[in-house]
Amino acid sequence: MRSTDKRTFLDEARRAQIVACAIEVIAEKGYANASLAHIAARASTSKGVILYHFAGKDELIEQVVAEVFKVATAELVPKLQAETTARGHLRTYIEARVGFLATHLDHMRALMDIWLSYRGPDGRMALAGAGEPTLTSIERFLVRGQKSGEFREFPARPMAVAISQAIDGALLQLVAHPDLDLTAFASELVTIFDLATRRNP
Repeated sequence: MRSTDKRTFLDEARRAQIVACAIEVIAEKGYANASLAHIAARASTSKGVILYHFAGKDELIEQVVAEVFKVATAELVPKLQAETTARGHLRTYIEARVGFLATHLDHMRALMDIWLSYRGPDGRMALAGAGEPTLTSIERFLVRGQKSGEFREFPARPMAVAISQAIDGALLQLVAHPDLDLTAFASELVTIFDLATRRNP
């Protein structure tokens, strides 16, 4: 693998292409069946080329996860920054994350499969703690809403987990039911958590 400071523009482009192909293959075949050979074939290259750009499958998988989070953050943050109220933030957060499934389904299918299947040398789920920044972010705007008087008092962590898990449930439903109306699904989640958090139900 070429060191970071020696990578050329073409190296970076090739790495990006391999990561994109890895996302497609993992979404299609699952993490366990997404061999470097399958990914190389999708990228119209060889396993050796992948190993030139990445130290191995572990580094490639780490880059896949980083790419999914980067793309999702780029989509979500500007929308949230435009909100000035906690209730608006909650609504936009749910709508944007569910809406992301419609435009980046392969990204989220790949991330979910990696999340459940990728194990470290000790056999533990390697990404078990990767969702902590997401939960912490939700907790923060829930606490802000409590301080501003928009939300009732409740423990922020259980509510953050419930919101995040409900959104993840949309992905599972979409995989099982490709014709799922994501707009209606998001709308119902907004109603559920608006009623669950508001000070005056």
